Amino acid sequence: MTFNTTTAKVKKIRDALTAIETDVPVYHYRKPTDAKLTRYIIWAEDSGNAFGANNRHEEHAISGTVDLYTQREYDALIDQIEAALNDTAHIAWSLNAVDYDDETNLIHYEWMFSVA
Repeated sequence: MTFNTTTAKVKKIRDALTAIETDVPVYHYRKPTDAKLTRYIIWAEDSGNAFGANNRHEEHAISGTVDLYTQREYDALIDQIEAALNDTAHIAWSLNAVDYDDETNLIHYEWMFSVA
């Protein structure tokens, strides 16, 4: 069995999100503080699980979040993000939260992912 590195797994998430055909910027960890955006994606890995056998790591999974910030109600990016994770990259995900920020007027969608 080939052991996929953490870096390879993280790049799989990045590649799935940046392959979405859109002019919406995709950021790792955070958006630039000077960016005045009304539509963007941020993703980040935040934890992992290891599975051991034969006195070594045989496999591990990386977990994290993908966040979409948008002013568009029923934004097509919602379905595109889910398709990119599910169909393109075969990454397990769940929609964790949706909320609205009165100060920024942005709808925030958050997906949790796990990639092995």
